[in-house]
Amino acid sequence: MNFFRNLLIFSGITGLLIGMLTYFTGNTLVHTHIWYILGFFILITAGTFYITRLGISYDNDNFQLYYFGSMGFRMMLSIGVVFIYVYLFSENELQFVLNFFVLYFLFTGFEIYSLLANLRPHLKKQD
Repeated sequence: MNFFRNLLIFSGITGLLIGMLTYFTGNTLVHTHIWYILGFFILITAGTFYITRLGISYDNDNFQLYYFGSMGFRMMLSIGVVFIYVYLFSENELQFVLNFFVLYFLFTGFEIYSLLANLRPHLKKQD
């Protein structure tokens, strides 16, 4: 459950930073749909972690398969959301895409950091 606690803390800090950027710059740097994007990434990060964890509980030897499968799912879903937005809406497309992928890389970095922090004790046992 450390992952979900850390995800909540990370999301809160990210939300505070977004709020500060919105307050100080208005909508010049931050898209109006940023809160939906943040919610999307919170849900997709929690979902991919849950699916990976569920897959590992059934087959511990194929961790890479479940992890990279969930990362591929996240990437395809993210690309789909960006294409749908660009196709349906014509307002501030570049700003939406930039905000979307900044959050994409932040949450992917968070997930990789969490994974490395959880695997570090297991790697030291093998030495």
